[in-house]
Amino acid sequence: MNLMVTIVFYVLNVKTKSHILKVDGEAVKLTSTETKIVELLIKHPGRIFSAEEIYTAVWQEPIAYNGEKTVMVHIRRIREKIEINPGEPEYLKVVWGIGYKLENK
Repeated sequence: MNLMVTIVFYVLNVKTKSHILKVDGEAVKLTSTETKIVELLIKHPGRIFSAEEIYTAVWQEPIAYNGEKTVMVHIRRIREKIEINPGEPEYLKVVWGIGYKLENK
């Protein structure tokens, strides 16, 4: 059975099966990997995830060589899709030296 799951986080609303994220009502298409990362962060608002934790949860294997860079690239691409100014993000934040978190405005 294929279920459509909708997760709402303030102005972010993700439909996991269709890989659609709505930001302030505007639809944004996500890749499968981006959807998994956003879903992980939305389910745990405010929690800081290290790149290793994100990699392990999304790829379901121990972090690979350059895995942290892989996560960083995906985070950057998600920011480009959801943030008004990706250089000064409102939602998807980096906590320097620790990891990433999703927070409300």
